[in-house]
Amino acid sequence: MTIERLEVQRTIEASPPAIFAVLRSPRGHVSIDSSGMLLSAEGTDVTAVGDTFIVHMDREALNDYPMGKYDVTITITAFEENHEIAWNVSGVFRGTMGHVYGYTLDPVENSTTVTSYYDWSEVGQEWKDADIFPVIPESALRATLGILARTVETSASSN
Repeated sequence: MTIERLEVQRTIEASPPAIFAVLRSPRGHVSIDSSGMLLSAEGTDVTAVGDTFIVHMDREALNDYPMGKYDVTITITAFEENHEIAWNVSGVFRGTMGHVYGYTLDPVENSTTVTSYYDWSEVGQEWKDADIFPVIPESALRATLGILARTVETSASSN
């Protein structure tokens, strides 16, 4: 069986609304990115499925494909306030390739269990055959959760 989905969890000492505020923000995505690919973002905080924003990328951070700097459009595919947000990526390859990134938030006593997932099961066979997935390794998802925790826990303690 081929793995086509990565999922990692971390319990973060912050409320779901505090965490979701970062995840719904285009700039929040940039601030917690552990891959180094996200340079900056344009757009407003998302509020519903179908909302979009632009992310300026630099694939050289991964040192895998010489794509240089480029822009992608993030389209929200799941949005449940303070519980789940997911999106797909389109741009360089003329439309979405079918991979989805997302987070679910589950409150626990005085904190939130955050699950980060990356699913490429719906990617077309031509992309699967190219053997480029997963683009982001599990370690990067885990590191991004660490940055998210640091971001929201520091913010909560300063309030």
